This record gives sequence, C-alpha cells and structure tokens, in this order.
Amino acid sequence: MAVPGFTLGAFILLLHVSSVANYPNGKITNSCHRMIPEHGHSPQSDPVHHISVSQMTFRPGDQIKVTLSGLPFKGFLLEARDTEDLSGSPIGSFTLIDSQVSQLLTCEDIQGSAVSHTNPSKKTEIKVYWNAPSSAPNHIQFLVTVVEKYKIYWVKIPGPIISQPNALPFTTPETTIAHLSTLPPVSHLTKSFNASDCGNKKFCIRSPLSCDPEKERACFFLSFTRDDQSVMVEMSGPSQGYLSFAFSHDRWMGDDDAYLCIREEQTVYIQPSHLMGRSHPVMDSRDTLEDMAWRLEDGVMQCSFRRNITLPAVKNRFDLNTSYYIFVADGAADDGRIYKHSQQPLITYEKHDVTDSPKNIGGFHSLLLLKAHGALMFVAWVTTVSIGVLIARFFKPVWSKAFLGKAVWFQVHRMLMLTTSALTCIAFVLPFIYRGGWSWYAGYHPYLGCIVVILAVLQPLLAAFRPPLHDPRRQMFNWTHWSMGTAARIIAVAAMFLGMDLPGLNLPGPWKTYAMIGFVAWHVGTEIVLEIHAYRLSRNGEILDDARIQILQSFTVAEAEGHAFKKAVLAIYICGNVIFLIIFLSAINHL
Repeated sequence: MAVPGFTLGAFILLLHVSSVANYPNGKITNSCHRMIPEHGHSPQSDPVHHISVSQMTFRPGDQIKVTLSGLPFKGFLLEARDTEDLSGSPIGSFTLIDSQVSQLLTCEDIQGSAVSHTNPSKKTEIKVYWNAPSSAPNHIQFLVTVVEKYKIYWVKIPGPIISQPNALPFTTPETTIAHLSTLPPVSHLTKSFNASDCGNKKFCIRSPLSCDPEKERACFFLSFTRDDQSVMVEMSGPSQGYLSFAFSHDRWMGDDDAYLCIREEQTVYIQPSHLMGRSHPVMDSRDTLEDMAWRLEDGVMQCSFRRNITLPAVKNRFDLNTSYYIFVADGAADDGRIYKHSQQPLITYEKHDVTDSPKNIGGFHSLLLLKAHGALMFVAWVTTVSIGVLIARFFKPVWSKAFLGKAVWFQVHRMLMLTTSALTCIAFVLPFIYRGGWSWYAGYHPYLGCIVVILAVLQPLLAAFRPPLHDPRRQMFNWTHWSMGTAARIIAVAAMFLGMDLPGLNLPGPWKTYAMIGFVAWHVGTEIVLEIHAYRLSRNGEILDDARIQILQSFTVAEAEGHAFKKAVLAIYICGNVIFLIIFLSAINHL
C-alpha cells in the first residue's frame, strides 16, 4: 500500500467520485454486464427517461437510429440485448452521431457494443445509430442505465423491442416483470458493539488499544468473529462521513480488498470495494455480503456484515484465512460521495489472519522511519542551525578568545553547522529506505528537501576552502556563504511546513502550523532584537574595526558593553527553541 500508512493509506481512499460506476468520463466497462452503477445506493423504480427508435423492424446490416431522452441527466450506459436473454452479451454495435457527448465502449470483447457519456455535464437527449449484425437474433431490446446524480439513477430502463421481418411476435416471459433487486437487505442495529470478547472470541483492532465502543465515543473499533465458514465483521468509530478498512499484502495502497460504511443523511450504506493504485476505491457488488446492519448515534457510526471466508468465484475478494496488513480509515462523505481519509489510516504492525486465534491488537499511524525523519529535521533546522547562525552573526566579539587554535564563536558555529549537515543527510535517507525509492505523492516537499540537502552539504565544503581574512576573494566568499545559508534556511522552513501536512507524519492540526509560525516569528524576533541592539551601539559613534566587518554585520568596540545583554537574549532564545522542539517531538512521538 502506498503509504505508510495507510496509505491505505490511502487508504482509502479517496477522492471525489461521480457518475456511472464512479467514472465521470464514462469509461465504465466494469459495469457493462450488470449495467449497475457502483454507487452503493438503491436504483429508482419509476423511469423518467425513454428510448425511441427510427423503425421497429430490422434486417442484418441495417442501421437504426436510437434516441435516449428525458429529464436532464449526467451519465448513461446504452446497450442492445437479445430479448430472450437480457442478461446475455450485448448484440451488434453502435455508431456515434455526436462524439462530444457520447462514446463507444468495448463490452465483453465486442467493440462498440455499448455507448456511454464522455463527461458529467447535464444532457437531455442522446442520439446514436445501432448496427444490426449478420447473426442477430430475431428480437432485440434496447436497455439503458441513466444517472441523474450520484445517488439517483435508474438501472436497465427497457426500450422498444425491434424484430426481424419474418420473426414470430415476441411474448414477454412472466419472469421479466419480476422486480429486479440489486441490493441485499440491510437492517438496523439495536445496540452498540462492545469489546468484552476481544481476545477471547473476537479478533479486535482498536485505537486507543484499550477502548470500548460501548463506553467511549472516540473509540475506533474493528472486530472479526469466525463462525464456521464465514466471518462476522463489526466496525465502529466517530465519523460524519465514512468508516473503512482494507486487507493488504503490504503497507502500500493498491491491489487491496476494502470495505466501506458510508453515511448519507440518516442512513449508512455498506459497500465492498477494491483499490487499484493510489486512487479512489472501485465499488463492487454487495452480493458477497450478508446480515448487513448499521447504527448511528451521537456522531458514532457502526456497521456490521458477514461474508464467507473464501469466495473463489468472486474477483477482488481476498480469502480471509490468510495473513494481511489491516488498515482502518475514516473521512468525509457528501451525498454518498467519499473523499480522501481525514487522517493517516491506522495500520497493523504486522500481518494477521483474522480467522486464526482471537487477538486484541492496535496499530500505528506513522512508521518509525518517518518519525525519525521528522524528528531529525526538526532538531537540525529548529535548533542547531538557528543557534549557529545567531552565534556567527552576533557573538564574534563576545566569544573572540581562542580555543583549540580558533575563536570560541567559530568552534561553536562550526560544530552546530556540521551537526546540522549530518542530521539532515541522515534524515534525508530515511524516507527512501521506507518507500524503497522516490515518492511521487508527497507534493513539493521532497523536491525542496533535495535542495536543502544539497545546500547543507555544500556549505561546509565551501567553508573548508574559505580564503584568508584579507584575501581579495574573501568578500565573494562571505556573500556566497551567507546567501547559500540563508537560502537553505528559508527553503528548509518551507519544506517543514509542507512536510507537516503530509499524511505519513500525521501531525495533529491545525496547531502544528501555528506552532511552526510561532517558531519562525520567535527566530525573526530574536534577530530583530539583536540587530536593533547592534545598531544602537553603532550609533554611539564608536569606530568600526575594519578587520571584523562581515556581511550584514556591524560590530563595534562598544558592543563589548552589551555582551551580557546578548548572552541573556541567546539564553532566552535557546530556551524558547527547546520548548518548540519539545512540542514538535512530542507530537511526533505520540503518533
């Protein structure tokens, strides 16, 4: 799965969905056979759209004009079927009249055998030509599924029956008038789930680990109870949108067996699905689920269902008697549409077989490697580099005495900057170890991080070749050294802002952003205070010592009188930095 998590991390999962089979572009070949949108809602019963044809009889090779019309709709799927076998393969092919609003689909390996929409814009009429094949049956009926909006659609609206000239009149079988049930029955739970049997009869995943959904509203709960050849699943958690879980062969999103409980107003729809890469889940048929039930109370959503341990004839459903990583996620939903999970999903520490002995386990929202990456970057760019910059800029006259052949300020500055470079390089490698390569889903953060690492490595290399104090090249070195250092700090702060919002680190928001803004303000404020202090001393008329002039610095002999003030400011600044660092590290440690 592609995330740390969850990744279900993406889990689940989930971007904005619309139209037939969740495809606003009409690429809905997965729905060709059943002609049922994978929206997880019940179809409407009384059609408000109809099909008309240009003629009621046909011969092989004829081209018949077919018109779909009615109230405005967004999506559709039109096919021609053998009237005596409406569940069979589509018959013949279509020719488009307006390719801007309709497109041909290849259903069941028959090119152009169905027509669908090209976009979700509203339309009231679609016209196409149907081409009668040489081996056409005696009677053909046109069927269409129409989507008005995500939860309002009609399935297999019957159109006119057209016949070959010498065919006997078609008599509608009695079975064709029976109501088509597309969704299994769902009942209402009468009481809350509880954790009393966790580890005894139930295989439970809980967050927090010891929570009980019957007593704690904030408890995320997922349990599996084996019953002969089936498993009863219970899921509970605070959510106004959806809850979901998935079985995965790895910790990355993709090729996973997922299940969602989606809230719509005061109803919950239980929907199996599967994940294909880091995208929204593809909804599957609910025929594999039994005993579905749900409950909504005080902002807590609960749902349950039963499914067989093995479903050999059903695609995308995993056998439950195998070990998998298990993901649990929640997110927002609107009018039945689901969106990306609101926080990094919970993922089990290792693979588990839910049909094996009952257990009581937890999981994590962020892996140790990602925690270490964030922690090291915070230490480097919140603490060591910030203090090192202030010392080099304002404390040369304060700590000018020699220590091991160099001034004390220089030794401290060099130590802090080398520490920053070392921590940055170590932290930089960790995400690559975790992901096994480059992350294409982390936005601009990794790109900015690469720039920061390059600058962090070049700075000490450049300093190693620093010209002597009175060398003509010294001024160019000073400007270059300052420019690269300043750029690195600015880009590092931007990278940290972006990184804190990534789901892999899963820092709580929005206070994390406020804390980062607070740190930036704290550092800038400290520099302003020290700059004002230096400026006021220089205004007293002391003579500048040319040998000690550095870029953007104005050190005077009189500044020695302000040493105590500078030391006090530095002490306060370091204390503040430590507080910010503790805040950030505590947030990472409690993920």
